[in-house]
Amino acid sequence: MMMNSLYPLRFRPTLKETLWGGSALRERFGKNAGPGARVGESWEINGMAGASSVVANGFLRGNSLEEIIEVYLGDLVGDRVYEKYGNEFPLLIKLIDARDTLSIQVHPDDALASERHHAWGKTEMWYVIDAEPGALIYTGFRKKTSREEYLAHLADSTVAGIINATPVFPGDAFFIPAGTVHAIGAGVLLAEIQQTSDVTYRIYDWDRIDADGRPREIHTELALDAIDFDRDDTGLIRLEPEINQAVLLTECNYFRTSLLQFDRPLMKDLSLTDSFVIYICTGSMAVIDCLGHTEEVKAGETIMIPASADSVTLIPQARATLLEVYIP
Repeated sequence: MMMNSLYPLRFRPTLKETLWGGSALRERFGKNAGPGARVGESWEINGMAGASSVVANGFLRGNSLEEIIEVYLGDLVGDRVYEKYGNEFPLLIKLIDARDTLSIQVHPDDALASERHHAWGKTEMWYVIDAEPGALIYTGFRKKTSREEYLAHLADSTVAGIINATPVFPGDAFFIPAGTVHAIGAGVLLAEIQQTSDVTYRIYDWDRIDADGRPREIHTELALDAIDFDRDDTGLIRLEPEINQAVLLTECNYFRTSLLQFDRPLMKDLSLTDSFVIYICTGSMAVIDCLGHTEEVKAGETIMIPASADSVTLIPQARATLLEVYIP
């Protein structure tokens, strides 16, 4: 691989067929899924070791994210980020189409995931792009709950009744720390920003069976030590966008996510941001001008700005909506 200058990077999405997926990722965002495929997830930027995303544009086309981190180090991801994570990209960016309700699940924190799986934990957030009338998001217990109370509800298939079920609307966001019980309800299309982890403990699957007529695996014992029984917060973030201003949605140790809705060019100063920056387009289209290169990003597309960039100019078509994500 030649050591040329970096530029705004596109990656090939990895599509995942699921029991609960639909057709929105193909129909709305042009994801390359066959007719009839039930695609639940598009992994837009994936840092999983050995299976990371592949660059889709420029002279780095065909190289994996893992490979280009090995070459560009902190210039790509940021010096602090590289010191902490090395060649493993720390975030996984997804688009999710929940045609049916997902299982109720929980993710372990860093300590438990490291002990059990030699992996990172999974703190995540969701930004709702679209939602059918009456669609729900399940997050956190309705009140602080004991293990015994939880297990009793689990045993008689009423565990959903002790979890917050929030009616959702486009523009809603949810912050979901590791340990929070959660599920995406049917009829929700969203963007997910999460730690690089694929460790999920399934708690309850609505008594469904898979394509082979069997119930899916449930991780009751593993989940018990992962669940935060004191978490009774929905994690809902409902903020009005401010035109041509960044609105902070959430910030934690793992990511900082802001909402940008704009109808004129915006120049963002990145000189003090020791991190890559990811832009996820959720509405309309924008041109990204950075490091002497321009790239269009349409709804359902994701672009990564290298940490070496001191600034980026965002030029909208009509009123564009982007999520801006980086490591704080």
